[in-house]
Amino acid sequence: MFKLYPSMALTNIKSSRKTYIPYMISCMLTISLYYIICSLSSNENLTDIYGGNTIQSYMGMGQFIVAIFAVIFLFYINSSLIKRRKKEFGLYNILGMEKRHIAKVIFMETLYTFLASFISGIILGILLDKLMYLVILRIFNESVPLGFYVSVNGIIMSLALFGIIFMLIFLNSVRQVYTSKPVELLKSDNRGEAEPKAKWVLAIIGVICLAAGYFIAVTTENPVSAFALFFVAVVLVIIGTYLVFTAGSIVLLKLLKKNKNYYYKTTHFVSISSMMYRMKRNAVGLGNICILSTMVLVMISATLSINLGLDDSFSRTHPREVHISAMDNDPRYEEVINITENAFKDQGLEFEDRVDYRQLSFSAVYEREDDYFVTDTDAYSSGMSSIQAYNDLGTLTFIPLEDYNDYTGKNETLKEDEVLVYAENAPLEDDNINIFDDSFSVKKHLDEFLPNGSPWVSTPNIYGVVVKDMNVMDSLLEKQAEIYGDNQSFIMREYMADIKGGSEGKEAEIKKASDIISAKIQPQNSNGEAASGEFSGYVECAAVEKETYGDNFIGLFFIGIFLSILFIMATVLIMYYKQITEGYEDKERYEILQNVGMSHKEVKKSINSQVLTVFFLPLITAGVHVGFAFPFIFRILTLLGLLNMKLYAMCNIGCFLVFALFYALVYMLTSKLYYGIVKK
Repeated sequence: MFKLYPSMALTNIKSSRKTYIPYMISCMLTISLYYIICSLSSNENLTDIYGGNTIQSYMGMGQFIVAIFAVIFLFYINSSLIKRRKKEFGLYNILGMEKRHIAKVIFMETLYTFLASFISGIILGILLDKLMYLVILRIFNESVPLGFYVSVNGIIMSLALFGIIFMLIFLNSVRQVYTSKPVELLKSDNRGEAEPKAKWVLAIIGVICLAAGYFIAVTTENPVSAFALFFVAVVLVIIGTYLVFTAGSIVLLKLLKKNKNYYYKTTHFVSISSMMYRMKRNAVGLGNICILSTMVLVMISATLSINLGLDDSFSRTHPREVHISAMDNDPRYEEVINITENAFKDQGLEFEDRVDYRQLSFSAVYEREDDYFVTDTDAYSSGMSSIQAYNDLGTLTFIPLEDYNDYTGKNETLKEDEVLVYAENAPLEDDNINIFDDSFSVKKHLDEFLPNGSPWVSTPNIYGVVVKDMNVMDSLLEKQAEIYGDNQSFIMREYMADIKGGSEGKEAEIKKASDIISAKIQPQNSNGEAASGEFSGYVECAAVEKETYGDNFIGLFFIGIFLSILFIMATVLIMYYKQITEGYEDKERYEILQNVGMSHKEVKKSINSQVLTVFFLPLITAGVHVGFAFPFIFRILTLLGLLNMKLYAMCNIGCFLVFALFYALVYMLTSKLYYGIVKK
């Protein structure tokens, strides 16, 4: 008797191969992706390369996301399989098999599915893991080690997770068999459906949730506020999406039904009546497709924009090819400039567009009501939230008038209490600014300021202030030191220059010059102060820095790609099973409609329009979600250095068009299966 169960299980899987094979492929791909993420997150070789730790931290986060997704997704797909097979289980029961025997058959089916999916998934995962590792090494210009790495930890983690998932799936399937009567199982496909009721309260709540999520996305202006409210907006939109699909669609169709002039027409009568039942059965699945599609579009467009926008971000933080920064009182400053220029000359490279100025930079919170820059953290921490404080946080960079005139070639003049002000992101609202105990009158608002590097992107708001002379600078330095203590800033000397003719094609020479400079000067102390014979600052070459710039985003890019693949696979599979389910349901509907007098052409036209509407409704809704999320996501991406809105917009449009084509292709392929079932 025991041999009968494995044989029946194999026969059942073969006879249901149209539904089981896609399910097993999905399980295999999910297992392989989870193994790859586990393997990369624990690969010790990655910790030896620059940026490797960041990749592993992102992979660790992705590991948790994939695990949660795998539980929900595989349970959802398995429930579709069991739903189609309830009649089969009822027949077994009627023919004499007890429910415990059916449970044994289900156990063997689950075991075969697990073994086939796990073994093939791990093999595929090992192969793809090696490929991903080679890609990472290639990106970081690292040498490829010999050997074939297999992550034992990845195998154990995958076995534990998916072993538990398949055990829970088995128990859930058995529960459905044990809690149903044989007649109920046998007639599960033929059970009549009551007309869905209009749930006005849920529909209104759904619309309110969507409106609230959209409102947050459109009205939140500050990047940090957007980041803090991101989860809230996402939850509201997800809840709103499901409620609008499940309750809102029925309410809309009920309203159309009440319009007698519209409803009592042959095509409208059939379409609206059928759509109500169709939406009742498929609302959750359509909501799933919509949410998954939105996730795919947001992740791909965001990760693509970040990686394509690295050049813009790099240019912002490296406005000149060479940057020398040191404390104003460093005795080696001029010497280091000479060392740098000579090192580049030895490589046949000359400087142009030189800039040399003194600056004092520190952060402060701009109190708009009083036009006052708050520098004492105790003064604002009690009076405003951390988000509000960050919203008004800015970097103040002061330079003396002499250096400004040298750079611009102008001949501006200032009094002791006058300043020239440049403001970016948050313009000053008055012609006076107050900082510490000093009040300055703004003589002129500037349209541009001296080039600077990374300090200019460290805070939401940027202010450049030109003061009369170094006496004012020294006074600000002294007062700033009293407030910030050990965290005080110093007056720095900044020297920047470009390479004549540009740096393209000269990377090797620049790297040699950089190595020579590093050998001739000593780095700054750990506390940033100059010691005897040491240089207090640094020399930075943009071409050298660019080799490793953006390495921290590689992990984000990989996890974005992994999750996008996973969500696309889930979307396709849900669409596939939806077409199969609707095919069997519409097969009987075709016959009923023809029996009541409608021609074959009219029936086909009516059902085709319903299928198209239902199928593409999630894509259209996902497009609306992405459109409202555009400003919201962009503000969050500014925290990662993406400042090119046009680039992000183009990535969004491009990703949506490509995904729409892919979506249509999936529809065309699965619709063949649908019409094949209906024609039978």
